Amino acid sequence: MLLTASPHTKLMRARAVARDWRLGRITPVFDTDMPARPARPDSPELLPANRMPKRGKAGSLRGRIAMLHALAHIEFAAIDLAFDLVGRFGAEFPPEFIGDWLSVGADEAMHFALLSRRLGQLGSHYGALPAHGGLWEAAEETAHDALARLAIVPMVLEARALDITPLTIERFAGVGDQPSAALLTRIMTDEIRHVAFGTKWFSYAANRGGLVPPDHYKVLVERHFRGRLKPPFNDSARRQAGLTRDYYM
Repeated sequence: MLLTASPHTKLMRARAVARDWRLGRITPVFDTDMPARPARPDSPELLPANRMPKRGKAGSLRGRIAMLHALAHIEFAAIDLAFDLVGRFGAEFPPEFIGDWLSVGADEAMHFALLSRRLGQLGSHYGALPAHGGLWEAAEETAHDALARLAIVPMVLEARALDITPLTIERFAGVGDQPSAALLTRIMTDEIRHVAFGTKWFSYAANRGGLVPPDHYKVLVERHFRGRLKPPFNDSARRQAGLTRDYYM
């Protein structure tokens, strides 16, 4: 999966693997080293965050395309993150962990497909604009520790999406782009479940190791997250995902 560069092939394989697992057609074997970095298509061009061009006014067509393109790139990277999590750490957890994260990978593939289609409807496509690789930098930072990966990727980065997506939805709706607003609302509903899986398995692993989950979470965020957690927080969505205020306040 991670060695597949073609977006179309990657999303089809992600959905097929999740389906085959659900139907009992796959027996997990953890005997292969995971690649340090996934294969990437020729476009989009990947730039450091500080070299990314400005997106333009939020309500303009250019600004909306830039936002949707950025989100499509995040979802594309998130497919690999879900499968890397399974391949790298699945042997440390019960089979339910594998099923949860394969389903997340399939969700991310579906999100990418929906965003890619919406870009097409607006006269653009995935790869038309540059993107940055911050999500995979987080994966590299946490490649050695399942708890660190769970803390930083679903419980910080995806949880942050729960905080900012409602405002993005309002902006799209405010300029009459209801299809994009509806699409982002659908994606956010799934992301609450993804953060919930992160919290669930982080708590499982922390308790198994005799650690207090919120306390150890704070230690790992301080150690591995390049930045700081700051409001506003979508306390309602975070609470639905089990990410209560004792983790992040």
